[in-house]
Amino acid sequence: MKTIGIAELKAHLSRCLDLVRHGQEVVVTDRGQPIAKIVPIRPSEGPPSRRERLVKAGLLHPAAGRLPARLLKPPTGPPGGFGVLKALLAEREEAR
Repeated sequence: MKTIGIAELKAHLSRCLDLVRHGQEVVVTDRGQPIAKIVPIRPSEGPPSRRERLVKAGLLHPAAGRLPARLLKPPTGPPGGFGVLKALLAEREEAR
């Protein structure tokens, strides 16, 4: 925990907030007497995330459980779409 006077806080506010951002607490003193404490905000205390807002609004329903392993692996076999492309190119050739 770092202790800092008001004048020094005014002169080095960005530096002090950087310490807080990295998890350290800063006690502000006035003539040697502590008057305030600057502490980092825990994630649960901050504004709700976009996901939390969507869940609360009923627009998002979080999954219950794990994804099946087959969905985590890339598909096997030839890449799709080539049959359609071949058919389209063949049709263009016939039209000429």
